[in-house]
Formats: sequence, structure tokens, C-alpha cells
Amino acid sequence: MFKSKIKTLALSISVTVFAVSLIIMPGESLEASIRGLDMWWEIVFPSLLPFFIVSEMLIGFGVVRFIGVMLEPLMRPLFRVPGVGGFVWAMGMASGFPSGAKLTARLRQEEQITKLEAERLVSFTNSSNPLFIFGAVSVGFFQNATLGIVLAAAHYIGNICVGVVMRFYGGKEKEEMRNSSSGKKGFIIREAFSALHRTRLEDKRPIGKLLGDAVTSSIQTLLMIGGFIILFSVINKMLYHLHITTFFAEGFSTLFILLQLPEQLSIPFISGLFEITLGSKLTSGVNEATLLQQAIITSFILGFSGFSVQAQVASILAETDIRFKPFFYARFVHGIAASVTTILIWKPIYERFSDEQLSNAIPVFAMKNNAFWTEMLYWFKTAGPVVTIFSLILYIVLYARRQVYK
Repeated sequence: MFKSKIKTLALSISVTVFAVSLIIMPGESLEASIRGLDMWWEIVFPSLLPFFIVSEMLIGFGVVRFIGVMLEPLMRPLFRVPGVGGFVWAMGMASGFPSGAKLTARLRQEEQITKLEAERLVSFTNSSNPLFIFGAVSVGFFQNATLGIVLAAAHYIGNICVGVVMRFYGGKEKEEMRNSSSGKKGFIIREAFSALHRTRLEDKRPIGKLLGDAVTSSIQTLLMIGGFIILFSVINKMLYHLHITTFFAEGFSTLFILLQLPEQLSIPFISGLFEITLGSKLTSGVNEATLLQQAIITSFILGFSGFSVQAQVASILAETDIRFKPFFYARFVHGIAASVTTILIWKPIYERFSDEQLSNAIPVFAMKNNAFWTEMLYWFKTAGPVVTIFSLILYIVLYARRQVYK
């Protein structure tokens, strides 16, 4: 009871301080809100929307069940999750967070996976997408496309490490084995197609209704994501101006010195714990650190995902019986694994393919990568708002029609 009262008091004081800081510093809060809105408006919404809609359609048509039967022999021994986890894992890496959480919650609601399997699955299927790692971080912040190869490799290898570690989670609990095809490997394709056909017949919605539901569900999720991005952008800004970030950074500076990292990286590190974009940007601006040291901190920030992304995941998981705590602990494992991997692959990957230490020449493939990701970011900044406006109008029309026919 006493612990509950302390929690209530702490939350009340935190919200009150935040509200007062918004009143005292309206200019800074407005600037942070616009920064978060721009990110959602130009990049997050148009890049995630197609993946969300397609994934909903794939689940409705039974394609995910087909993939699940096919990948069961791989995913079950390696990660102790059903084969459908392979689809969630691939979509999570391609589209970025919180796609893995959304798809995991969807599979859990359809009872395609157990609660324990869902908690394992959501822990290693949420990751940054390649556009953010290469386009925003490597090219946008560091102006170094070759660094993106290291960050991406460390990030996705760290994901695999989290999956392997989480396979031991809940080891003493009994699991329901759903793999009925273990003794019929020769007929796995036939069984997968049968599962696809059954799933499509069980979902009695017409194609038009299925597509409309996919659009409305995806846009609702993205609206929620946008709210969290803007909120945590403002929170991060307020913490910095209230010198709370500096206070915690002083505590981490001692740890950084022990790890032979410049203490100037402590403030970007704390900022990255709340919001990965700002943390990565601040890390790239620390001139006292070497590029390797900057890459180590950035890898941890990307792996930890920031409280902003974690809040998005928590909101999605709240609609199911999936516990958030395993996902939270897995973020620390991912951050540490990505940082260690960055150190291990630095020489064989970055120093091998980059000529910056040997000469002023830029590798040809790095120039091509730089141009590609720059063009991708430019396209999203120009066409992204148009896609967002059109999608919101479509959502309003579909929502209005649904209300009329109720």
C-alpha cells in the first residue's frame, strides 16, 4: 500500500512539473513539438503505413499462417516461437518499430501464438528500419554512409542475440506445442497451403471490408505513434532545459571514464534513452570522441530504442495479455549486444571498406550508398506529407461511412 502511494505521489509530481515547465517555456515546447511532428509527418507515417496495411492483408488472407507452417522447423528450435514469428521478424526489420509489437499483438489476439511465445517474439522483432539507420543516422547525422553498414549489422546481429537469449525465458513453464507437421516434413508445403486456405475461409470479410479495416487500423496505430513521438520530443527538451539531463549525465560520466569513453558522450546518451533521433544527432556532434566511440553509443541507443518507442510498444501490448516487462529488459540486452558487436566488427567491416584513415578518397560504393539514401530521405520529405494528407482524408471517409452504416 505504501509503495502504491509513493508511486502515485511520484507520478503526480512529475506530471505537475511537466505542466509547469510547458507554461514557463512555451517557445521551447513548441519547437520540440514541431520537430516531432515533422519527423512523423514526413517520414514515419508514409514509411510505416504501407507495411501496416500489407501486413493486415497478409494476416487476413492466411499468408502469414502459410509462412508460419513453412518456418516452424527454423523458428521453433532457434527462438522457441512458432513459424509465424519469422514473418513478424522480417516485417519488423523492414518497416521498423513498433511494427513487431503490432503484429505480435495481432497474432496473440487471433490466438496463433501463446502468451509466453508472444513475450519472447515481441522482444526481438522490434528494430530500426534500414531507412532510419542509413538515411537519417549515417548520412543525415554522420555524413558517412559506410558507418551505416556497421550500425545496421550490429543492430540486427544484436536482435538475433536477444532472440537467442529470450528463448530461455519462461523455461520452466509448460508450452503448448502447436507444430503438428514435425512428422510430415515431406508434405509441409501441402500442409502450409491447407492452413492458408482454412484461414482465408474462416475470415468471412469481403476483400473491400478487409482492406478498409486494414487502412483504418493502420492509421489509428500511426496516429497513436505520432502522439508519442511529439510527447517525448517535448519531454526530452524540457528535461534538458530543467538541467535534469545534465544531472543524470554527471552520474554516467564516471561510468564512461571507466569504459574509456569521453564523458562528453553522457548527455547524448541520456537524451538517447528518451528519444533515439535526438540522442543519435547529439552523439554525432561530440568532437572529443572518435568515430568508433560515437558508433558504440549510437548502437546502444538504437538497440535500447528509447522510452518513446517503448511507450508506443507498451500502448500496443496493453490491448492484450502480453507483459511489457520482458520487452523492457530485452532492450538493455539488445543495446549491450549491439555495442559489443560494433566493437567486434569495426576492423573487419569499417576499417576494411573505408579509406578515410588511409587517404582522402571516398570509396565508390560509399558514394553510391550516400546518394541512394539521400534521395530516399529527399523523396520522403517531399512526397511524405502528400501521402500523409491523402491517408488521413481516406481514414476520415472510411470512418464516417462506418458510423453511418452502424
